[in-house]
Amino acid sequence: MASTRFQPDRGLTSRMVLVMFFLGLLYVVAIGAVIAAGVAIAWVIIIAGGFLIAQWFFSDKIALAAMRARVVSPEEAPDLHAIVDRLCALADMPKPRVAVADMALPNAFATGRNQKNSVLCVTTGLLRRLDQNELEGVLAHELSHIAHRDVAVMTIASFLGVLAGLIARFGMYSGIGRSRDNNAALVFAVVWLSSIVVYVISFLLTRALSRYRELAADRAAAHLTGQPSALASALTRISDDMQQIPQQDLRRAQPAQAFFFAPAAVGKSLGRLFSTHPSTEVRLAQLAKISAELGKPMV
Repeated sequence: MASTRFQPDRGLTSRMVLVMFFLGLLYVVAIGAVIAAGVAIAWVIIIAGGFLIAQWFFSDKIALAAMRARVVSPEEAPDLHAIVDRLCALADMPKPRVAVADMALPNAFATGRNQKNSVLCVTTGLLRRLDQNELEGVLAHELSHIAHRDVAVMTIASFLGVLAGLIARFGMYSGIGRSRDNNAALVFAVVWLSSIVVYVISFLLTRALSRYRELAADRAAAHLTGQPSALASALTRISDDMQQIPQQDLRRAQPAQAFFFAPAAVGKSLGRLFSTHPSTEVRLAQLAKISAELGKPMV
């Protein structure tokens, strides 16, 4: 992690390294096996590589466009900028661009490949619902994602899952069930099934990392602001209000689901392994523990 005053998180750092190592190893083995089988996937890799480069350098712009958000100046949002300025000074980190998305969904996210090329986005629904202390806690949470660089790692890890899906589709449409050569059909079947396995493992690894990084961001924000109760209040308020959000706003927010402060969904999750965020109860319990450690009982 770059030098900031956010509390370092060795658990997050080690998990990011392990996830990237295992994903890289997994893909080297998988692609090597596919090439050895005689399947020409060069064009798939080249095209996918192009997408990765575009996503790496333009992830912030892509995210803002998906949310129909726009960057705002200090003159347009003086109160919001004032909080971000204060938190960045407290954390001793560069100030990201600040954006606002006009939607009822109360949420926030941060994206960008590094501290100098990042953006912090909040929705108008969040600004209407939270008081200053609660908003400060949420923004500190998002800034910690930038400081920890887990946004960049998540971007790469998520892309690798997309690559596996592309290889699986390529294998399926290239020859499975079409070739009269039983050996060729077997090769394509193996490639296709291997890609599916790689995709599933990538999916589970990135979801596990996503859940841990949210807990790490909660911890970092609580320690930086010294107000875990304010962050807990914001989390509770946002989770409770999610039931009132129009379905069109929830659908519009789905592409950024893994990057939000709180999941943009209602109802029960399909399961812990498939969730992008830890449960609200787990997050509140952690914040209550931090509050007790700081000698500031939850209110």
